[in-house]
Amino acid sequence: MELLEILGYISSLIIGISLGLIGGGGSILAVPVLAYLFSMGERVATAYSLFVVGASALVGGIKQHYKGYVDWKTAIIFGIPAVIGVTIVRHYVVPALPDTLFYIQDFEFTRRMAMFGLFAVLMIPAAFSMLQEKDPGKEKESSNERKYNYPLILAEGLIVGGITGMIGAGGGFLIIPALVILANIEMKTAVGTSLIIIAFKSLLGFFLGDALTMKIDWPFLGIIVALSLIGIFIGSYLSNFINGQRLKKGFGYFIFLMAGFIFYMEFFVKN
Repeated sequence: MELLEILGYISSLIIGISLGLIGGGGSILAVPVLAYLFSMGERVATAYSLFVVGASALVGGIKQHYKGYVDWKTAIIFGIPAVIGVTIVRHYVVPALPDTLFYIQDFEFTRRMAMFGLFAVLMIPAAFSMLQEKDPGKEKESSNERKYNYPLILAEGLIVGGITGMIGAGGGFLIIPALVILANIEMKTAVGTSLIIIAFKSLLGFFLGDALTMKIDWPFLGIIVALSLIGIFIGSYLSNFINGQRLKKGFGYFIFLMAGFIFYMEFFVKN
């Protein structure tokens, strides 16, 4: 086993620990770990990341359900178009993209650059979302009678689902504000509900898209997911002794650095 692979397995455990400690964000590291430590191509890395993200979000979502922070009706209404969006992208769009999208003189713009470049760009608002201070006094009060803006929900679900399909990450930083604004639910419930949406759209997108169009290394994927889930429980235990808010800010800055690293590797280093 090579050093990079050992680091990859350790990083898979760290992904789960970060999720358990700060409640989110860790799964955004799945794509870089798979791409750079396990040397996977963009299609396989984003596919496997969907499964890791989905499994991790499902565990987190179930925990939030037992705490009473999941609005299942809202999850279904938002989740259906998101599942459709990610499935279309993973089953039809990604397999149809050529390895080279276009040339600018001697510069070759590849599918890998497009997918990982978009991923790096979207890591920036994800990092900002982790740096924000949440003011409990400004949270919306939960309402028993909600009026859903179905056209906006459909559009938002399809867009977020499509983005998830392209980059292999959950997109919680896009879903949570939409739940608060479009469904008028308070922040804690929005976070818990977003985990359920992320779980179902990621897992269904993987099984209805990638699992039907490519060969999956199930033993390897099982090890990565198992390490991540073990890390979640370790992180949840450690959260009783560690200040999660400070860690969250530090992790937000780390995501900024990771976004710059991905952009540098894809656009300035020849693969």
